[in-house]
Amino acid sequence: MSDNTAGQTTDVQAAEQLKDAYDRITAEMHKVIVGQDAVIDQLIVALFSRGHCLLTGVPGLAKTLMISSLAKTLSLDFNRVQFTPDLMPTDITGTEILQEDRATGARELVFRAGPVFCNVLLADEINRTPPRTQAALLEAMQDRQVTSGGERRALPDPFFVLATQNPIEQEGTYPLPEAQLDRFMFNVVVDYPTHQDEIEILRRTAELEPAEVNAVMAGDQILSLQGLVRRVPVADDMLEYATALVRATRTDQPEAPEFIKQNLQWGAGPRAGQYLILGAKARAVIRGRMHVSAEDIQRAARPVLRHRILTNYSAQAEGISPDDIIDRLLEQIPIHPNTVVAAGA
Repeated sequence: MSDNTAGQTTDVQAAEQLKDAYDRITAEMHKVIVGQDAVIDQLIVALFSRGHCLLTGVPGLAKTLMISSLAKTLSLDFNRVQFTPDLMPTDITGTEILQEDRATGARELVFRAGPVFCNVLLADEINRTPPRTQAALLEAMQDRQVTSGGERRALPDPFFVLATQNPIEQEGTYPLPEAQLDRFMFNVVVDYPTHQDEIEILRRTAELEPAEVNAVMAGDQILSLQGLVRRVPVADDMLEYATALVRATRTDQPEAPEFIKQNLQWGAGPRAGQYLILGAKARAVIRGRMHVSAEDIQRAARPVLRHRILTNYSAQAEGISPDDIIDRLLEQIPIHPNTVVAAGA
């Protein structure tokens, strides 16, 4: 067997392991989370893509429980930071303190790591804290390191930021700047449960003993499967399709549909295309395939694009949301952008 064939066989076996891991993680999370299948799916896809997630939803929808349960299933170090108006950047990243050696009396600056030094960081209500503190996460999310006292300190690997925000109560909040929003792979909307799911929630929470969530994976396994996702091949026409979707959101581009020019202030940048492809790769492997389909890209479109496009005043006045724009875009952009349809076809 050639090295190439052996490598393909190994990747196929690894893909089966990732699919199995997805099923086990989902089963463990459903011990404590009722419904929310799409949200759980997007969280796991982002995890195996090495991406960060922003969860948007009103209070009481188990966003925090979802994140802490995911951390438990992965046997990862988990920290939660409640973002408040008085939170300082060093409260997240850590700070240098003056420490005295009792034996010699010598004093030296010692770095005391903040809660960001973990595998899974829950930034709860991230829009409750001022921009200066929000920005403290930028370097950690992008470069997976913290600079303190002129020294760069690497964060643990894997590292995964899950932030929550309340979209309704805006008093005393600080909306995330676009540069930081762009660092989140997905903006996951957590909606109200269905009627039957809500009945089941009431039934479960009345029990005396909550269900125990068990670990099904370790950190080194996650890193290995994240590497597998990167190796999934993508056909040129799928790269063309993802590029066409992103470029069509830009009002100054000739390929932008007229409804885009009428309803958007600005569109998505190149990072959107990168995350469309990565999310599609992860979704493909989780479903047992080593190739990306158009459906994989379409499934990633909403969580990838909704926080990277900005509707204008006219669209907002008519109640047109970013999701409405994305859905219409998916209807109009052909899967094979360069295909010429024959006359009479």
